[in-house]
Amino acid sequence: MSDPRRRLPSVDALLGDPAVQSAAAGKPRALLVHAAREVLAAARADGGAEPAGGWARAIAGRLADRTAPSLAPVINATGVVLHTNLGRAPLAPAAIEAITRVARGYSALEYDIGRGARGSRQAHCRDLLIELTGAADALVVNNAAGALLLALAALARDGEAIVSRGELVEIGGAFRIPDVMARSGAILVEAGTTNRTHLDDYARAVTLRTRALLKVHRSNFRVTGFTAEVSAPEIAQLARASGAASLYDLGSGLLFDLAPWGLTGEPSVRDAVASRADVVAFSGDKLLGGPQAGILLGGREAIEACRKDPLARAVRADKLTLAGLEATLALYRDPESARRDIPVLRMLTATREELRVRAESLASAIGRGADLVEGESEVGGGSFPGAALPTSLVRVTAGRLTPDGLMERLRAGTPPLIARIAEGAVVLDPRTIGTEETDAAAVAVRAALDE
Repeated sequence: MSDPRRRLPSVDALLGDPAVQSAAAGKPRALLVHAAREVLAAARADGGAEPAGGWARAIAGRLADRTAPSLAPVINATGVVLHTNLGRAPLAPAAIEAITRVARGYSALEYDIGRGARGSRQAHCRDLLIELTGAADALVVNNAAGALLLALAALARDGEAIVSRGELVEIGGAFRIPDVMARSGAILVEAGTTNRTHLDDYARAVTLRTRALLKVHRSNFRVTGFTAEVSAPEIAQLARASGAASLYDLGSGLLFDLAPWGLTGEPSVRDAVASRADVVAFSGDKLLGGPQAGILLGGREAIEACRKDPLARAVRADKLTLAGLEATLALYRDPESARRDIPVLRMLTATREELRVRAESLASAIGRGADLVEGESEVGGGSFPGAALPTSLVRVTAGRLTPDGLMERLRAGTPPLIARIAEGAVVLDPRTIGTEETDAAAVAVRAALDE
């Protein structure tokens, strides 16, 4: 018996098939050739069987996979507000508008319109940051790890930088503070113990080679029990007395007081600046609610050293980041506007009543298989570790379909809906579902239940 694979059509035969040509209308020929070869390779591996649904459908599917954007929008129904895997902070409309406006054409990124001469991109958010935080100077780079790397390189390269053992944290993605320090050229000196570090521990570690004292806010975990840590003002004072610089890696960048909504314990940017640390570093896309960025605040001499360091060019922010960040920062001039218009703040300050009404609306739109249960949301993004935000959840059941099976169907939808499983059932948290996404979320769930 002849091998069925010998009867497979050639690539040219597939390309000449009218059904394939119709399915691939408007697609580049090179892409069509790749898709045809992939479909034939799959059929060959399957023993020579024609794909289910025919060649045209299989090739159209390959083309759809290859041309679909890899960075796809999703509906976040997890209740984790700063979900790192889902892009952290969604942007305010003003930030989106600013980014779109700058992206459309040329912009005065490094051009001083008044003088008609070269300008600096580092000037765009500087004045706003100084106004909002009370810092003497400010610098924006592409992310918070880059900000810390730059500060250490500029202020402690080839010298010693002292850090508490309890603050040698992993900041996500397997990147760790000691690794970042090593890349900066600073020599790590550990002080104290994992659970208790005192001012004397720092003082005893100071030598003639000490260039910096670094404090790292433990933003993504808590240490409880028999603990002690040294405050940022104390570290800054010791650094000044020792002739060294003080660096404060703040983490999340809180500019809005969330205590009225039960979120306490996270140091604010203003408090960090008031500690008189030479440099304060934090993220733009966490509690600040802006685009990914690393922000450096502090004294003029220290920030200028960062600005002039060669590494500053390697970690500089682009025009879209600066436009979005500037628009986000401008909203903070009016706290109520910030709370209303910045999605992260709006989600974190949503009341139980608001969330219940939204959960009821979503459950009603889904219909059969949806009911309400009480639950909790998370801040995420390494902010307010352990804090639980009461919410109303929409629980979805699908008969014989398992929760994992339903989750898979939801992820396969358009747009994908990312939910979570709690107590053996799929739940949707309205806190992270935008009001404009409610209908789409309901449609996605109904489609998954009806398959």
